[in-house]
Amino acid sequence: MKLKFCGAAGTTTGSQHLLEVNGKRILLDCGLYQGSRSHAYDVNCGFPHFDPQSIDLVILSHAHIDHSGNLPNLARKGFKGNIYATHATRDLCQIMLADSARIQEGDIEWLNKHRKKDGLEPVTPLYSEQDAERCLRQFVTIGYDRSMPVCDGVLLTFIDAGHILGSAQILLEVTDQADGRHKRFMFSGDIGRGHNEVLRDPVTVMDVDFLLMESTYGGREHEAPPGMGDHFGEIIRQACKRGGKILIPSFAVERTQQLLYMLNELFEHDAIPEIPVFVDSPLAVSATEIYRLHPESFNDEVYQSLFEKQNPFGFENLTLVRSVKGSMALNDITGVAIIISASGMCEAGRILHHLKNNIGNARTTILFVGYCADNTLGRRIRDGEKEVPILGGRYQVRAKIETVDSFSGHADHSELCDYFTRTTGPKKRVWLVHGESAHSAALQEALQKLHGAPVEVPVLGSQVEF
Repeated sequence: MKLKFCGAAGTTTGSQHLLEVNGKRILLDCGLYQGSRSHAYDVNCGFPHFDPQSIDLVILSHAHIDHSGNLPNLARKGFKGNIYATHATRDLCQIMLADSARIQEGDIEWLNKHRKKDGLEPVTPLYSEQDAERCLRQFVTIGYDRSMPVCDGVLLTFIDAGHILGSAQILLEVTDQADGRHKRFMFSGDIGRGHNEVLRDPVTVMDVDFLLMESTYGGREHEAPPGMGDHFGEIIRQACKRGGKILIPSFAVERTQQLLYMLNELFEHDAIPEIPVFVDSPLAVSATEIYRLHPESFNDEVYQSLFEKQNPFGFENLTLVRSVKGSMALNDITGVAIIISASGMCEAGRILHHLKNNIGNARTTILFVGYCADNTLGRRIRDGEKEVPILGGRYQVRAKIETVDSFSGHADHSELCDYFTRTTGPKKRVWLVHGESAHSAALQEALQKLHGAPVEVPVLGSQVEF
């Protein structure tokens, strides 16, 4: 068996790992590299580490764009094989890949303006919405814990990773024709924290021989444990007393659905006043509809509520906003209301218009419920800057800024170490990917102390044989 690290080695984006076994080439994930527009385009446009036509099949861990986002481009460039995924992952990819295509059109328009100034030829998007739709025809879906042969001598099982809806650890049971040995190889995908408001905990995998593991939060701990519903409710109550809008920048997939479930619970127990709630994001609206179709990913509490209440992500005072006209109408609201809108880091999307119109009002509350990367607008607001740029203008920050850091879908350093310990088996070789170099190195050091054997941090483009 050979494993080549074609993406997310030394960085957290662009997950692509090429496994060669029994004469077949299996690509684990095919994500977009995310960075500056020009550099990201160059990285994503071609596949420098393999020929797309040479790939026999793809196995997808989950629907996040840094894991799935380059699949339409792979297919457009000649990949004809099956794409194996869980049922929920396929359904989320249907909306997320189309959304990715639309975003690229805007990015390419910006990029071509700068290329024109430099005397360079214009470039085209990586793929279109039609390419995304055609790619979906290659998906083959499998439920959790249902083993399926995917090629000669390779048996695939998806095991719940507890990260987002449909996320999976990929277990491959291999009879290696090269040496006649039976090997259990596992790719962790992205690992959830556990105790999620909606999803099941990551499921422990037994008897792993070889482990390809994420390291996103190596060396870092989350500021709060999962399940901070009381703190969240108190922030909403105090915001209601101030009498202004409550703006919640939120990722459309997973985070928004967590918030809706928690708000539903708070309303039902009279823990917060009955105020209108708006989800102002077409992608989030579509994702919420998909969530209701996949009880197989829910924890016991949400699973039961799905049958008792019919819709744990909906309530009487909730409005889902798709149209631009409906979004603009939210500007006319004068009383207290919760507006949940993308993007979570305030870098694009409808949240920018809500911030522009409300950030200067001292009665407004801006509640951050997720990570904001350095240099993003969200991080600048969170860090307390008094004036910020929004949509070409500069605005005084008079709104009350609040943060709840318990919602992260990624296991932190201690949780990754615990995940590693619970994963049984000899773990003869361990490779850490999907992490910035410093974070992978921090987790490497910790795991070597736990494991007593070498843990490797591969270099992009390198290959190992085992």
